[in-house]
Amino acid sequence: MQIESFALNALSTNCYVVYDSGEAVIVDPGDQSQAVLDFLEDKGLSVVAVVNTHGHSDHIHGNAWLLEKTGAPLAIHEDDAAFLVDPALHLGPQIRMDVVPTEAQRLLRDGDRIVIGSGSLEVLHTPGHTPGGICLYGHGLLISGDTLFKRSVGRWDLPGADERALQDSLRRLAKLPPETKVFPGHGPSTTLGEELESNPFLTSL
Repeated sequence: MQIESFALNALSTNCYVVYDSGEAVIVDPGDQSQAVLDFLEDKGLSVVAVVNTHGHSDHIHGNAWLLEKTGAPLAIHEDDAAFLVDPALHLGPQIRMDVVPTEAQRLLRDGDRIVIGSGSLEVLHTPGHTPGGICLYGHGLLISGDTLFKRSVGRWDLPGADERALQDSLRRLAKLPPETKVFPGHGPSTTLGEELESNPFLTSL
């Protein structure tokens, strides 16, 4: 399983294309991106799903456009489904993103699997930044959304956020193998081992 990243929109949200055996899943299309479509075409990939790690506007802004271009179904955790249509939750007006409302065809729960070619990623429900925040885990990689960043974590002062829930989610992630490669919603990639040693939000747990 391979992964390609694209930094999109003014907040440099990381959009990921995870692919294997001719199939791809697009995670967090934060904007309309021809570069993503060009990559899919160049690799000959068929998009089997678009997945949002959570429902904030900088992670869902490109949903409607990409769904139209690919015909793929949209998936988000059931606790963040309302974010797709509610500006008070997705916060688009605050950062000047006009989000086209979309409806998820698949509502995810903890333990679900996203199948990509001959492999799959497990859905880890990691609330705290939002009620329905998720990470995707498998094949030695973790797409952590806005739960875990390099030497930081997601905010817990936004609608629906919960500091204690975020701490519990971080404790769960801390139990994964330290060699796990972490691909966050913003900023550079890292490893879980590096974060266990240098991220103050993990070392203080």
